[in-house]
Amino acid sequence: MSAPRSAIVIGGGIIGLCSAYYLVKAGWQVTILDKGNLADNCSSGNAGMIVPSHFIPLAAPGMVSKGIKWMFNSKSPFYVKPSLNPKLISWGIQFIKHANDTHVNKVAPHLRDLHLLSKQLYNQLAKEPALNFGFEDKGILMLYKTEKAGAEEIHVAKQATHLGLDVEVLSRAQVQSLEPHTELNVKGAVHYRCDAHIYPNALVKQLTSFLTDNGVKIETHCKVLSVSAKNNTVQHIETTSGQFSADVVVMTGGAWLPELARQAGMNVPVMPGKGYSFMVPNSDHQIVHPSLLLEARVAITPMNGQVRIGGTMEIAPVNDNINMNRVQGIVDAVPDYYPEYQVTLPKVEDVWYGFRPCSPDGLPYIGYSRKWDNMIVAGGHGMMGLGLGPATGKLVAELAAESALSVNISEFNPNRFN
Repeated sequence: MSAPRSAIVIGGGIIGLCSAYYLVKAGWQVTILDKGNLADNCSSGNAGMIVPSHFIPLAAPGMVSKGIKWMFNSKSPFYVKPSLNPKLISWGIQFIKHANDTHVNKVAPHLRDLHLLSKQLYNQLAKEPALNFGFEDKGILMLYKTEKAGAEEIHVAKQATHLGLDVEVLSRAQVQSLEPHTELNVKGAVHYRCDAHIYPNALVKQLTSFLTDNGVKIETHCKVLSVSAKNNTVQHIETTSGQFSADVVVMTGGAWLPELARQAGMNVPVMPGKGYSFMVPNSDHQIVHPSLLLEARVAITPMNGQVRIGGTMEIAPVNDNINMNRVQGIVDAVPDYYPEYQVTLPKVEDVWYGFRPCSPDGLPYIGYSRKWDNMIVAGGHGMMGLGLGPATGKLVAELAAESALSVNISEFNPNRFN
C-alpha cells in the first residue's frame, strides 16, 4: 500500500484551515505553516456571515464614485489611503477597470455557486461531533433608512431572485415583526433567507483542534523565507523553522498572499482592507437576526450570547494603527437603526482589527499556479473569506487530487493578472 500524499498549506487563516480539513478528509498528510499563532487571523473577529447574497463583487458600479466621496470623511465606511505606492496604483487601475455592470453580470453566477456550495458545506460541518460553532440558518436583514438605499437594494434583490436565491422584500412593519425585542428605525429591509451566520472564534478554535487531533502538523511563528523549485515543481519551502517539502503546496496567506506569491515568482495582487469590530452585550433589547446597515455599511451579528458590531474598509498597506474616528463612525451608526441600542465607544484595547485580502476585481483566487505544477493558490476573498472558506477548502482538495470540481472556477484563475 502506497504512503498517503503530502501537502503543505501556507497560512493558518480560515482558507488554510478549511483546505487542511478537506485534504485530511481525503487522506492527505498535511502540514500548516503560519507566520503567527493562528489566534490573530482575520476570521476570528469578523461578522461571521455566510452570504450567498454577496454575489456582487467589491469592484461594482458606483464604488469608485462613493470611494472618492468617502475619502474626505474620517468616519466613512470605505477609504483608500492616497499613496504613490505602485502596488496600490496598479490595484486601483484594475479596480476601476472592473467596476462595471459587464463584470458584475459575468461573475455573479460563479460567485453565487461558490457561496451556495459553502453554505451547503457549513450545514455538513455543523453536524460534525467535534464542531459546534453556533451555525444559525435564519438569514440576514439588509436594513435601509432612505428611499435611495431601498431602491438600490430592492434592485439587487430582484437580481438575487433571478439567480434563484431565497429573498423577500419587507416593509417596515414586516421587518419589525422579525425583531420583536428592540425598536427599529428603518424604512424597510430585504431579508436574504439564503444567508446564515456562525460564531467564527469557535470555528477557528475547533477546526484547529480537529486538525491536530487528526495528525496535521501546525508550525506556528514559521515565516516563509524562499521557495525553491526545479523542473516547474516546487521542491522546498525555506522558513525560519527549517525546510519543508511535500507533493503539493497550497498558498493561502490572506493579506500577505502577494509577498508569498512574489517569493514563488508570481504576481497575485491583493491589497489589505482593514476592518474593525467589537463586542457588546445582547441582553436588553435583544437582536434576533444578523443585519447589515446599508447606508452605514455596518454589520451587526448576534453570536455567543453577545453582539458583534463591525465595519469599515480601509485600503492601505498593512499597519497596526487603530483609527478611533472610524470606530466612532461604526458606533454612531447603530442607534440610527436600533434607537434602543446606545453603544458607547469601546476602549482601544477592546477593538479588534484585521486585514481582508482584497483582489482588484473583487474575486477570489482559486486554482493552480501557471508557473509551478504542484502549487495551488487560494486567497483574495476580501470580506467573504469566512463565508467561502469551506467551498475553497473543498475545491483545493479536489484540485490536489485532480478530481472533478464541485463548481466552475474559471473566473477565479490565480494567473489572471500575470
